[in-house]
Amino acid sequence: MAILINNANEVLTLASEVKLPRRREQMSELGLKKEVSILIEGDRIAMIAPLEEIKNEFPHLVNNADVIDARGKIVMPGLVDCHTHLVHGGTREHELNMRLAGKSYMDIMNAGGGIHYTTTKTREASFDELYDKTYEHLNNFLRHGITTVEAKSGYGLDMETELKQLYVTKKIQENHQVDVVSTFMGAHAVPKEYKGNEDEFVKIIIEQMIPKVAELGLAEFNDVFCEKGVFTPAQSRLILEAGKAYGLTPKIHADEIEPYEGAELAAEVGAISAEHLLVASDEGIAAMAKAGTIAVLLPGTAFFLRAPYARGRLMVDSGVPVAISTDFNPGSSPTISLPFIQNLACMNMGMTMEEVLCATTINAAHAINRADNVGTLEKGKLADVLILDVPNYKQLQYFYGMNHTDTVIKAGKVVVKGGSLL
Repeated sequence: MAILINNANEVLTLASEVKLPRRREQMSELGLKKEVSILIEGDRIAMIAPLEEIKNEFPHLVNNADVIDARGKIVMPGLVDCHTHLVHGGTREHELNMRLAGKSYMDIMNAGGGIHYTTTKTREASFDELYDKTYEHLNNFLRHGITTVEAKSGYGLDMETELKQLYVTKKIQENHQVDVVSTFMGAHAVPKEYKGNEDEFVKIIIEQMIPKVAELGLAEFNDVFCEKGVFTPAQSRLILEAGKAYGLTPKIHADEIEPYEGAELAAEVGAISAEHLLVASDEGIAAMAKAGTIAVLLPGTAFFLRAPYARGRLMVDSGVPVAISTDFNPGSSPTISLPFIQNLACMNMGMTMEEVLCATTINAAHAINRADNVGTLEKGKLADVLILDVPNYKQLQYFYGMNHTDTVIKAGKVVVKGGSLL
């Protein structure tokens, strides 16, 4: 069945002649069209044009299409959440009062909380428990217009549990409407049992975990938490280079809590993205701009940790391609609302209304190697389409903290209607 979307107030295609991650003023190009319709055939976009032109080109499809009236609404690409810790056991609401009382992220982690607490809960959880929990999270993502999600492991910190997380990701990708892209992050923290013997754990990641993950084809990317008290830049480099040798594209959690030359390292090793960057140095930002490394900024983490926000305005103006994401995780950003993350990026990182839409669609797609298929509305691309219940795109940031999603079309199939899952 074909689908024909008519009468939208605005259609934001995000299409551009630029095929690389968008920079500077390119991030403001929304490809806004008025008085056009969108024809979907199968799982692909067949045409975006005035209705009469579509009728002339595809008369049979138009006559038999399921027609959606988007009058008074806007249409745009499905959102891409390019940094999440989707698969995990347990929750950590008990840590919130500790944080409100002044305990830092590292204070809580060093006391056995944080990542270590979630690691324990993830090790204890069965495959089915993790799968069911993850499936419900993805339902919530979908209700908020998110059609593609990256998912990191990293709450196992041993071979068995890391593989368990990655197998959950693999099965969920096969069964859920949302596309899920897998990242191995065995280097999320040093397990308590290797405290004081960190290099031995690095050796296990390099010689055992990475080869096994690559052999089984369970991940596309390899990420590491380069942070003082976690993995040093030297250790991080070894882990990322080892992943590259096995075909895993490097990513890096960089400069989140203390400046630690993570942004510089990302540029040096050819990482596709550096993520967090709350305290990245001027030199690191310049290096990323020169290398074309995508900055994946996570304002929800700064909000929840009550930390300084990343310098998004400076990064955009410096020529760094910027994406933004929820960083959905049980400790520092327990939210699936990418629309709210857009609001935070505007209000607290100095990004414009146009830039945050680019940062959560096409640039986010570039950050996970999916820009050829998603992130824009163009002929031949996957029909991941949102219909939002606002008359113009500026209201998405004006009415903040709200979910404006009315209809979600995923791969040519209506999966959310009237804000509810079908």
